[in-house]
Amino acid sequence: MTKRISALAVAAAVAGGFFVTSVPAQAATSAGQGAVSARAAVTCNEGQLRQQIANLKTKAAKLKQLGETAAARKALNEAAALQKRLEACIKADNDAAKPFPG
Repeated sequence: MTKRISALAVAAAVAGGFFVTSVPAQAATSAGQGAVSARAAVTCNEGQLRQQIANLKTKAAKLKQLGETAAARKALNEAAALQKRLEACIKADNDAAKPFPG
């Protein structure tokens, strides 16, 4: 009985090792490189982000005048998040490696 269990365990380990090693290494790295290149291609529209921030701030001011403080706070939080995103985009554009330095 114990010989059967140990034989099954060894067979399962060998089969698992075969499946793990049968996947080509190129498949894993090419998928990762594709994700990196797709991520690097994303650009920010600074004008559009600035317009959205301004719209949210004016909306928050109107809501605050109407007494809707919770909604105004939410709009200001969204504006702050967009501002952080804009600053991150600007910083990424400035820090990005230039194709022709100089």
